[in-house]
Amino acid sequence: MKQIYFIINPKAGNGYCLNVWGKVETKLMEDKIPYFAFFTEYPGHAIKLASQIAASNHEQKVVIAVGGDGTMHEVVNGIVEYNNITLGFVPGGSGNDFSRGFHIPSDSEEALSVILHLIKKEAAIIDIGEVTMKDDSQAYFINNMGAGFDALISYEVNHSKVKAWLNKLSLGRLVYVYFLLKKLFSYNCTTIDLSIDGRRHILEKTWFVTVSNQPYYGGGMMIAPKAHPADGLLDITVVHNLSKLKLLLVFISVFWGKHIQFKEVKTFKGRTVSIQSSSSLYAHADGEDLGYTPLNIHIQTKTLKVLTRVGSM
Repeated sequence: MKQIYFIINPKAGNGYCLNVWGKVETKLMEDKIPYFAFFTEYPGHAIKLASQIAASNHEQKVVIAVGGDGTMHEVVNGIVEYNNITLGFVPGGSGNDFSRGFHIPSDSEEALSVILHLIKKEAAIIDIGEVTMKDDSQAYFINNMGAGFDALISYEVNHSKVKAWLNKLSLGRLVYVYFLLKKLFSYNCTTIDLSIDGRRHILEKTWFVTVSNQPYYGGGMMIAPKAHPADGLLDITVVHNLSKLKLLLVFISVFWGKHIQFKEVKTFKGRTVSIQSSSSLYAHADGEDLGYTPLNIHIQTKTLKVLTRVGSM
């Protein structure tokens, strides 16, 4: 069996991730499975740890992120330049959209069991998205990225103590709802200049643009129902030209993927995306702060080996 490395974020889920790791570690010891474990100590540490593990030698290894989508985001950005890593995930955060989109059980012991089973098989090879900012810096996403209202919500969530409080009550998913309602009536929509594979779209009064590699974001919202992480395409969702009250209806329907039936919701597929706006907008990647528009996004096909029950296409 390949060497297995775990990167654990002890702060994920407001500390709940330590309980998750405790169960995983117990199971590993019971089954006498050798492993290495590293704990993150600060934001961005998982990028450094993952990169160091990948670069230590050229042997094939398995790196398993234990935490939330932010932890997985960092690990992806740490290993993306290497081809000797197979990536896995044990959910220990509050959102865990990666586990939904990539069909990993929410229960930690079940997730570990699935991962150990998948290690024995050929890993799926999936696409990822690459974002280039106006200063030419780059970041990668495995779930999705967005600009506008949804990125503002992510920013508020990431810089608020409310998330920790709701996590203590096992209501972490509601933090997105809380900030949506808080910011809804003060948010000003803007005009988006969106180019997809060279085709230009001018979209007035835009709430947000989301570019997806898999269906889920924001703690279970099915923003891109038809997205598949191995189809060679990104799914783009735009919400524009609707009132604040109607946005609430769209928001409620997004948990079932029914929002795409509203005429104010536009969906596209493409390989390259450019997002420009009449005023600078917050942007996020996998729910993590990214910067501001303008942005250029393109898909990197068949880039990462991932332990998932979503098959390659």
